[in-house]
Amino acid sequence: MRRVIVEEFDRTRPRKSPAALLAAAAALCLACNSAAAQGSGQRPAAAATAAQKQQQSPAPARQQSPATARPSQTPARPSQPAAAGPSSAQSYFTDTELVNQNGEKMRLYSDLLKGKVIVINFFFATCQGSCLPMSRNLQQVRTALGGRMGKDVHFISISVDPTVDTPAALKEYARKLDAGPGWYFLTGEKAKVEFALRKLGQYVDNPEQHTNVFIIGNERTGLWKKAFGLARPDELIKIVESVLNDKPAGGS
Repeated sequence: MRRVIVEEFDRTRPRKSPAALLAAAAALCLACNSAAAQGSGQRPAAAATAAQKQQQSPAPARQQSPATARPSQTPARPSQPAAAGPSSAQSYFTDTELVNQNGEKMRLYSDLLKGKVIVINFFFATCQGSCLPMSRNLQQVRTALGGRMGKDVHFISISVDPTVDTPAALKEYARKLDAGPGWYFLTGEKAKVEFALRKLGQYVDNPEQHTNVFIIGNERTGLWKKAFGLARPDELIKIVESVLNDKPAGGS
């Protein structure tokens, strides 16, 4: 009987950078290569967005007493909103460009991750091992999602063999899976794909060594989980539902 391996990154410990979070994620990926691997039960890192909010929260302003406060020398100017800078997640992942099965360029953070609930897996089109069974599992998750697929949840399948997996090859792979809207199969320039894989803790020298995990995340709320991609579809559906239904802290 297959065992689901799930790890949730604890958002209550906002001390880790995105790089540390992904490093902890990579450690779990190694365990997921074996169907017999056991979950660690630890929550090793905080979500990147929560971490940055904590690290950037300003210290309380020191108030001056009436005796020491100095009168303003010039009339106060109307306050202007500060220019919004990139979020910690955007700074970490960047907008490196990948190419989907339709030959369209997609930015890693802004187009694929930002504000979305995503399920990410890693594969290559000529794989003769676990890739197709994992893709079949995603098919069943997609069916369970119904109309929420492509609207509330997106799938991101990134090739670990970009020199062979052309957009045309991925389009044919997607056709065999009847992938439909909201499921992106991604390749691109070798250096850019490898960059994206490293950011996700999934780079391998040999495509055959890719991990059998799904990264399931809610970028808006900062909840990220990892699950064994060859687990029973009904168990994977529950994990995806839990991430999809997550609410931001203090929000509705």
